[in-house]
Amino acid sequence: MPFSEYLGNERIVTTLRGALRNNRVPHAMLFCGPRGVGKFTLARMFAQAANCERLQDDFCGECETCRKIGRLADPSRLIEQGLTQRGDSPDAATVERLPLILQTHPDVWAIVPDPVRLRNPVVRPVIRMGQLRAVQRAAYFKPFGKRRLFILDRAETMRWDLASVFLKILEEPPESATLILLAPSPYQLLPTIVSRCLQFFFAPLETEPLEKILADRTDMKPADRRLAAQLAEGCPGVAMGLDLQATAQLRRDALNVLLQAVEARSYAGLFRETSALVKGHQESFEVQLEVFYSLLTDLLELSCGSGNAALRNPALRKELEAVSKKVDFSWLRRAVQGFDELYARARRNVNRQLGLDAVAVSLRAGAADLAGIARD
Repeated sequence: MPFSEYLGNERIVTTLRGALRNNRVPHAMLFCGPRGVGKFTLARMFAQAANCERLQDDFCGECETCRKIGRLADPSRLIEQGLTQRGDSPDAATVERLPLILQTHPDVWAIVPDPVRLRNPVVRPVIRMGQLRAVQRAAYFKPFGKRRLFILDRAETMRWDLASVFLKILEEPPESATLILLAPSPYQLLPTIVSRCLQFFFAPLETEPLEKILADRTDMKPADRRLAAQLAEGCPGVAMGLDLQATAQLRRDALNVLLQAVEARSYAGLFRETSALVKGHQESFEVQLEVFYSLLTDLLELSCGSGNAALRNPALRKELEAVSKKVDFSWLRRAVQGFDELYARARRNVNRQLGLDAVAVSLRAGAADLAGIARD
């Protein structure tokens, strides 16, 4: 599977291939973009190309090195193996002493947030000190092949007080190693880390190429592929892992929360909807917040008079149009600010139910004010 089979973000692919061809590979790179857009896939491909036994600016996918590194394409299986080997209920010391590292080739490591346990994983996995210490030691080893690469998936989960360990590697980078950080946004990382990385921003794919990926790699029906491409908002990884029924229900429940807030109904009904959302779905709280942002984006489009806009939630167009007539820009701004604050607090393990309740109450108050102005 050479670079030519990677769809989307062609400029990034061209830049990375040029770096390999000219032997000017950066010591640190930051891949930014939404969840599932293809950051990890391209990082893994770059690791294959940097160590391919046959090619210089691409990878054959057939040599032993390419095949070994290619096993990182399924990190979930490797995570399961690592957690099983460490034991069902490791204590804090064991977690740090036996860090979770995905390694299928001596020169390529993938570091992912550690869920600690295979059964009953922690609510919010993070990259831990033991993992960073292991990278710090291994980065200066001589590569077995051409170049050592360390891929840090969801680098934003590093605690800022621990990120200083990683910063030391960037300040004194090894000549034969490259570190690739993956994060939704550079603003979620320490500025001192971001400033030492070459940044690449991944854009979501258009609907048609995303549908092509789904046609090639899944057995979805055409109508389901179209719906999955719309709901995934241009992110192939999200689209291939979607449970369409569960995703549609999650978006409907999130819209019900906004509807209860907009119509300024009873607090009991409002809290019933927030509880159903938080406790009734398996998706992470971060994913649930992403759904709210998606709905608010559609409401902004509709409230500004863009009736023909391609909505992110086309199946809910009728309900969204009804809500858009009851809100204004100030209400939408209050909603975005509320969810921004909740997203930041969620990283500090705030009670998610209470946090969502607080945002909903604030929106209900804003809707009540708006209704009062309309009556006056």
